[in-house]
Amino acid sequence: MSDPLPPRGPRIIIEEEARDQAAPRLDFQWEQAVVPVAPKVAPARWSGIGRAVTGAVVLGIGLAALDAVNFVVDQFGRGPVQGWATAGIVVAGFGLLGSGIWREFRGLAALKAVDRARAAFARGALEPARAEALRWAGSLAQAASLQPALRQAGSTEELRALLESGPLQTLDAEAQALGRVAAVQAFSITAVSPSPGLDALVFAWRGIRLVRQVAALHGLRPGLFGTVALVRRTLLDAATVAATDLAVDTAARALLSNRLLEQFAGEAAAGAVAARRMLRLSRVAAEACRIIPPRS
Repeated sequence: MSDPLPPRGPRIIIEEEARDQAAPRLDFQWEQAVVPVAPKVAPARWSGIGRAVTGAVVLGIGLAALDAVNFVVDQFGRGPVQGWATAGIVVAGFGLLGSGIWREFRGLAALKAVDRARAAFARGALEPARAEALRWAGSLAQAASLQPALRQAGSTEELRALLESGPLQTLDAEAQALGRVAAVQAFSITAVSPSPGLDALVFAWRGIRLVRQVAALHGLRPGLFGTVALVRRTLLDAATVAATDLAVDTAARALLSNRLLEQFAGEAAAGAVAARRMLRLSRVAAEACRIIPPRS
């Protein structure tokens, strides 16, 4: 009979004398040194909150649809004109609702495609990277002529070189132009604004609009959730820039002693800081929307 297999994990060997004196030898016994680690349990795809929210949405939309259908049937009982008019209103309303939901999912799917392309380039996987590059090039007029060259590329480095020297360079320049326009607007509004709170609201509105404009340049059409995801990607970098700009603004105010000069220079400095933030935001947003990250 063959010896039993040793247990998994760390173990020690205990050496004992054989009980059978006729055949003096040493028996080796396996002893588990530590408690074996339990296998990891795969996490559930949906959390409890996700299931609850999805169930509430299904119930809300489903019950609303049933009520709408019953109401349309009742209206047809009153007359064909009332019935068809009610049916048209219901179809138009649910059609707009469905198109909005589809647009949100399409925007999130486009962001996921950007993440897949970045992962493929990071792994050096040629075929997945080529497929993502061709899909992206087919959605942009600036990159449509590059598709034959992308199909003939022999490595991910060639794909990267083709994209960076062509459409991505053009898109970066256009994103910088959008950032300059937003910077001029932010400087003008912030310099004449009477309230710091209003400055923050204007900057937030213009910054979100700038992120959406840069995303549209890269073929993305983010909805509400897609815009939130893009803004979240740039949040840490924008916070670092805001801290630096706050220090610069405080130092500039400390150098001035005259009240009038301090007020005038303070407002001008605030406008300059807002303009610099917009320029920085345009660059960071362009980096977040690229299918390949820029070289460090």
